[in-house]
Formats: sequence, C-alpha cells, structure tokens
Amino acid sequence: MDTQIEVGPGVLVPRAETELLGWTALSFIADIELPVVVDMCCGSGNVGLGIFTARPDARIYGADVTADCVAWAKRNVERLGCADRVTYNQGDMFAGLAEWDLPGKVDLIACNPPYISTGKLEGESAFLLEHEPREAFDAGPYGISLHQRLIAEAVPFLKPGGWLVFEFGIGQERQVKALLARARAYGEPQFFTDEDGRPRVAAAQKL
Repeated sequence: MDTQIEVGPGVLVPRAETELLGWTALSFIADIELPVVVDMCCGSGNVGLGIFTARPDARIYGADVTADCVAWAKRNVERLGCADRVTYNQGDMFAGLAEWDLPGKVDLIACNPPYISTGKLEGESAFLLEHEPREAFDAGPYGISLHQRLIAEAVPFLKPGGWLVFEFGIGQERQVKALLARARAYGEPQFFTDEDGRPRVAAAQKL
C-alpha cells in the first residue's frame, strides 16, 4: 500500500495478501470526508498506516493485545510523522479503545485477526511460530474465535451504515457468513477474492 513498515521480534510480518484488506477498506470510505477508522488487531500498524498514506485526512485509532505489537505500531507512527492523526493502544480487542469516545462514531473498522486453529499451529502450520508470536495466528479450536468476537463487539462502535471489513483464512467464508447473519446487525456481506480467486476479505455494513 505504498507504505514502508518496520517490524521486528514480537509482531506479525505483514503479508502481501493483506493489501487486499487495506485497498478494500479504502474503497468504503472513498466518499466520506474526515473518516474515523479503527485498525483492530493492528500488529505493526500496517493496515491503518496504509489507509493513512492514501487518506491523510482520516483519523485512525487502533489496538492490539500485546505490548510488542503496540510498540512497533507506535514506532511506525513516529517514523511516518502522523501521531496527530494515528493513535495505537494496548488492549484486548475493543477494550483497547476505551480511552476514546468512539461508540457510534466509527465509519470503518478494518481487522486482520488471527485465523489459524490451535491444532494446525501444533501440526502443519507450526513453522509460523519460529519467528512470529502465537497471538498473531492462534484463533482457537476452529480458527474463528477472534472473528466471533470482532463481529459482535464491532456493532456498538460503528455508525449506522458504517463498515466492518476483515480478512479471514482460506475456506472460512461459510463460517464468516454464518457469524455475520447470526449477529443480526449487518446487511448481506460482500466477499473479495485474492489473485487466485479465493475469498479472503469480507465487508459488512451495519444496519
């Protein structure tokens, strides 16, 4: 997303496929002046700062559960000189936004949550933990525990008509669609595919 991000121990290394999340999120605030954006599960701040690079008029708030991630995100904010527009805090999902008065004021929430099951991390995907933290990948027994929380906890923060846009794992689109329907707070979701035609990003508008 034309943004240089610094990473190191304790934070997820951004993947190319997450650009799909960033560009998709930008499309939903294209016509909004001074948009308020949340970068949830921010990691190094790559998604929020990518959005900021394209939309420097946006006000971006973000959170991550680990101190290491927030430290890297803040370091990238300082490097890019945007501390007046982009702010990150440590906290468990939306608890990290508590110091700001954001409920009902957010135009868009973008999130790249963990989406790999605990079992896979102990088997075929164990290599991911060689250099990156478990918190960046482990999403419980079915790989969707963070999506469940995200979809439910985003509702009070979004404005009516606001958008929740998030990444998910290959083959998880049915589960994602079911979770959004169960919340009874969003319209019909839109799915966006990667270069191989696989759904990887969902967008749902708050009713």
